[in-house]
Amino acid sequence: MLAFGTLAVCALAACGAASQETAKDRFNTPPVVAQHVSVALVSSRDVIHPGASLDAGLYFKLEKGWHVYWVNAGDSGEPPRVRWTLPAGITASPMQYPAPKRLPLGPFMDFGYEDEVLFPIALHASEGLAPGTALDLSAKVDWLVCRDVCVPGKAALKLPLAIADAATPGTEYAPGLIAAYQEKLPRPLPAGLKAVFAPTTAGYAIGLEFTNTLSTHLGPGNAATPGASPEFFPLDQNVISNPAPQTAGTVSNGLRLDLKKDQSLARSPRELHGVLILAGTPFEIHATPGVLPASTAMVSSDLLSILKASGLAFVGGLILNLMPCVFPVLFIKGLALVQSSGEERSRMRAHGWVYALGIVLSFWAVVAVLLTLRAGGHHLGWGFQFQSPTFLAVIALLLFFLGLSLAGMFEIGLTLTSAGGSLADRQGYAGSFFTGVLAMVVASPCAAPFMGAGIGFALAQPAGVTFAIFTALAAGLALPYLLLSFNPAWTRLLPRPGAWMEVLKQATSLPIFATVIWMVWLFAMNAGDNALFGLLCGFLLLAVAGWVMGRWPAQRVPSLIAAFVVIAAVALPVYALRKFDVPSAKAGAGAASAGGASATVWETFSPELVTKYRAAGRPVFVDFTASWCLSCQVNERVVLERADVEQRLRDSGVALLKADWTRHDDVIAQTLASLGRSGVPAYAMYPGDPNGVPEMLPEVLTPGIVFDALDRVKMPAKPISTSASN
Repeated sequence: MLAFGTLAVCALAACGAASQETAKDRFNTPPVVAQHVSVALVSSRDVIHPGASLDAGLYFKLEKGWHVYWVNAGDSGEPPRVRWTLPAGITASPMQYPAPKRLPLGPFMDFGYEDEVLFPIALHASEGLAPGTALDLSAKVDWLVCRDVCVPGKAALKLPLAIADAATPGTEYAPGLIAAYQEKLPRPLPAGLKAVFAPTTAGYAIGLEFTNTLSTHLGPGNAATPGASPEFFPLDQNVISNPAPQTAGTVSNGLRLDLKKDQSLARSPRELHGVLILAGTPFEIHATPGVLPASTAMVSSDLLSILKASGLAFVGGLILNLMPCVFPVLFIKGLALVQSSGEERSRMRAHGWVYALGIVLSFWAVVAVLLTLRAGGHHLGWGFQFQSPTFLAVIALLLFFLGLSLAGMFEIGLTLTSAGGSLADRQGYAGSFFTGVLAMVVASPCAAPFMGAGIGFALAQPAGVTFAIFTALAAGLALPYLLLSFNPAWTRLLPRPGAWMEVLKQATSLPIFATVIWMVWLFAMNAGDNALFGLLCGFLLLAVAGWVMGRWPAQRVPSLIAAFVVIAAVALPVYALRKFDVPSAKAGAGAASAGGASATVWETFSPELVTKYRAAGRPVFVDFTASWCLSCQVNERVVLERADVEQRLRDSGVALLKADWTRHDDVIAQTLASLGRSGVPAYAMYPGDPNGVPEMLPEVLTPGIVFDALDRVKMPAKPISTSASN
């Protein structure tokens, strides 16, 4: 760098005639001196070979404290421009911009260069040029040089060159100067490495996973860690708040850089283009929406952390058996236990293992789909399938068909397994397996205590760890029935098998039909009236199929007819969903999402609104909910809509926001991920201090929990008018 500084100083006219002679030795022509800057065209040699390229550049030497601008000047300014007049056979590539630096100017932030800078330019000569020809390249250059004030400048510059054959190397000029600034040009990310970005409560976060390839690019001793103070320079204007600090998050084998959004930006960009400087090495990135690397608070390969998360998931699975969303399945499990009470111990154990297998395999299937979609850039969390009208329609039809069978219209096993032999065994085991699958399906939209933190941790881990933690969750859900199957003595407390079992079996269809009604309600909210008509017609077709199966059980032709009718019943609502547009507005936004008549005013959640309130010193309470989440509805009806709780919320002065996740929303998904959660219900209490850490409340609320959380947040000294939200 000492050589570069000497070159730049000697380029100034103040150095005198002797210095100009030195400059002529260094540059093809002496620099042009203007206000606060000297500028010159420079090339690495004074000759160019036919059919070859020559490294050149536009060089600026600036007075102390003055600067010129990058391609995106920031909050003010304009980058230098060059317009060539070139002889025939010579072309010039667009001027390139080395990585800039942040230049604060009062409340604003510019991006540019101080002291000196060279903008590399590649010159190209065509094959037909004759050696020995003298060329004179001309360019008109405009720039803006600024300190406290800005001074526009322009100059007509020349660059003399000669055409020479490949055997004539020519004279070198400014050795190393052009190469030094070529090294400062942003380079593409290594192959296979992809930058992603996602919205946050304040703006955006850029995520980048480090690899050995990237470490090689950075060189030895230059590990790209948050401690290396990474910086992001956007190529597009008005995307981020340029003066805002850029905070690098501590992540496992990766980088997360949090940026504040420009207030004038109405909607998130489809891509985030810019230059990311890691350990002094600039990389050009084009970040697409995706899943961010999680913080080290969530990501860890430490065995103790994995065991802790697995334990939380296991306990959450146990408690899940008592959640309202799983109540209908409890009837089916009770019926299966009674039916097995007279069987041999080995058969009862087999039923228990098959039931557990149904739960585990269905959990694995959903997790595999979830991880695949998240890897493709979709912002999804646990319970994501209930945001799909197609999934709701298929499951509602499936449960309705099961309800018809339990009510006595037909026997599923007799129709599907008419091959004789061990028919009863197959029917029993198939029922146990299907009951396990059903338990997982209706449990997936709920989050039991301890479950949220475990799932949030799991989805931030490698796939193997994620599957291990969800297996622990499945084991917790399956354990109660499995224990009963291994302890047949406990079944002696039940009445002996008899006619009452058929009555109990038919009674279990009632909670199943109640679940179907709930799913139809969710479907209607998501899909609209036209698609709802198709689903109701599907129910009618299933009733016809059930009648056929009950009237002619275990007969081939009627069974085939019933199968075609079932297929038509499923296809009809799916076709209606494709045929008719799904409403674009969010179902149940705001307080209406709960379906109640709460007297408390809840505003619709947005990260910008959270930031606005906290910037004014006002705490914020966010209710992350969804219409398909029964636990959410119970918390709202039993706790949040209680008269004393509503009165306390209104009197507290805390801003109340409702994040409705009934239909998929990337912003809510990313906010949940940033809070260490991946599903609902979730409750976050943000302190009034913008730098404070939000507190996550338990998944199951009580009035005391809400009151204690309100007591822990500090209100501003002066009351804040509710008009701040307008």
